[in-house]
Amino acid sequence: MLGEQATGAIEGVYIHTVSHEPPKATFHGKPVQLAIVTEDGQIIAAGVNVAQELEAAIVSCYRNTLKGLGHLRVQSCPIPPLRKAA
Repeated sequence: MLGEQATGAIEGVYIHTVSHEPPKATFHGKPVQLAIVTEDGQIIAAGVNVAQELEAAIVSCYRNTLKGLGHLRVQSCPIPPLRKAA
């Protein structure tokens, strides 16, 4: 269905998107990073890699829908783990 999608479910968080760039986010106007976090709080990946992977998955899902494939679920390849600081 076409129409507006409700946003704003997370107080203070704004996710910025345009069709030709990975998504960006802010919290109360300050830049933040998108991250993949386990249930116990371990950060698996964060930053540009996550944003790019999210963009690729969303675009693939949209393209599959336009092709009439009926697949609304798209799974991405694994994101490389974060490097530990020395």
